[in-house]
Amino acid sequence: MEQQGERELQPIIDAVRLACELCRRVQDSQAGVSRKSDASPVTIADYGAQALVCRALRRNFPEDGVIAEEGVEAFLTLPLAERDQAVRLVGQLLGEQVREEDFVRWLGHGRGVKADRTWVIDPIDGTEGFIHRRTYAICVGTLVEGAPLDGIIGAPVSPLDEGGTLFYTDGGGVWAESLAGGEPRALRVSDREDPASIRVVESYVMGRRSREIADRVYAAAGVDARRIKRYDGMLKYALVAAGAADLFIRGPRDIRKNPHKVWDHVAGAALVKAAGGQVTRLDGHAVDFAQGSELHGTLGLIASNGRIHMHIVEAMGRVAGAQWGFLSQPD
Repeated sequence: MEQQGERELQPIIDAVRLACELCRRVQDSQAGVSRKSDASPVTIADYGAQALVCRALRRNFPEDGVIAEEGVEAFLTLPLAERDQAVRLVGQLLGEQVREEDFVRWLGHGRGVKADRTWVIDPIDGTEGFIHRRTYAICVGTLVEGAPLDGIIGAPVSPLDEGGTLFYTDGGGVWAESLAGGEPRALRVSDREDPASIRVVESYVMGRRSREIADRVYAAAGVDARRIKRYDGMLKYALVAAGAADLFIRGPRDIRKNPHKVWDHVAGAALVKAAGGQVTRLDGHAVDFAQGSELHGTLGLIASNGRIHMHIVEAMGRVAGAQWGFLSQPD
C-alpha cells in the first residue's frame, strides 16, 4: 500500500481538518441547538463544516456533484445572531472576509448536479455526540458509478489519537494521522475470525428493535458482548478500517418512517472497503448507493473485517429472517 506523493484529495482533507477545528470552537462557544423538520438536532457547526468542505469542492472540483445533509433553506431560518456567528467563525478559520452570501453559496454548492463523481457530505455525523461532548465525525465520501470510492473522516475525539484522528483513502489504501499533525500511518482491517475474540462497535443510542436484534445476533454468532464499545457517528466505520474493531451492525429500522441516509454511510463504507473489509446489507447483498439521498430497500448494514462477515450474515438470517421477517421484505 503506497501513498501517493501528490494527493488529489488533499484540498478536501485540509477542509475536513479545518472543519474539525470549527467544531471545537463552536463547542467552546456553547452555541445553541436547533431542531430540523424531522426533529433531529443541528448546530451552526453543522452548517459551518459543510460550508468549509463545499468551498473546497467548489474551488477544486467544480464540475462534480454534491449530496449533503444540510440545506440552505434551513440555515436561513436560523436567528440572525446564529447565522452571523457561523459566517464569522468560517471567516476566522479561513483568514479572510466572508459574507453571508458567500457562506450560502458554498453551503448549497453542487446540489442536483449530475456528474461522473458525486461527493457525499455529513458535516457532523453524530450531532447528539457533538452536543454531549462524546464522539462525532466530519465525513466526506465519493460515489463513482454508484459505489463508494474515496472517504475522509475527521474525528476530533478518537480512541486512536489523543488529539483526534483524520482518516482518509489514498493510493488504493487507507491512512490515518493525528489531527494535531504527524506522519501518516497505513491502516488495514484485522485478521480476527474467532467470534469470541472479535471487537464490536455500535451506536451510542439504539432503538429498541435494533437493540434486541443485535443482542440476539451477537448471541447466535458467539460474540462476547463484553467486548462491545459504543461511539457516535461514522467513527465506527473508521475503527473497523483501522483494525481497532472488527464488526459494526447498523439497524435494522423501519425504513418507511426513517430510511437510512446515504451521507451516514458512504465515507465509512469507502474506508472499510479500501482497508480490505466488507460492507453489505443485513442479508449480505450489496448496498445500492445510487438512488439519491436515501438507501431505498436497505434496512441496515453490516461492516466487518471480511473474515467474519458471512458468519454474522448467517446469524442475522437465523435470528431476524424468520422471527422478524424483515430480510424478506421486497426492495
